Amino acid sequence: MAAATALAAEPIDDVFRALADGTRRSVLARLTKAPTSVSELAAPYDMALPSFIEHLKILEASGLVTSKKVGRVRIYQLAPKRLKLAEDWLSQQREVWESRLDRLDAYLLSLKGK
Repeated sequence: MAAATALAAEPIDDVFRALADGTRRSVLARLTKAPTSVSELAAPYDMALPSFIEHLKILEASGLVTSKKVGRVRIYQLAPKRLKLAEDWLSQQREVWESRLDRLDAYLLSLKGK
């Protein structure tokens, strides 16, 4: 059973790993505007192009972006459906913690009333 759980967690782990880096998050924000070439995406960053491409590879491996070759240019675009994994997981966690805090609040109010 534990092995099945570990396998099921891998896609979301990849998404959170990709989102853990500020450069990758800013690339995703840029891609919300329009599909963009590698050179345009890399322009604002003070890093070597091979280092920047590693960020793009991580984003693509996680499924957060897709790329296609148009002539000699590689174009990246956002794949927003994959973000839903993170959104759903965070929503579930929010519900769990809100429920716990509501129960704590009710308990503390009952103690105050005694």
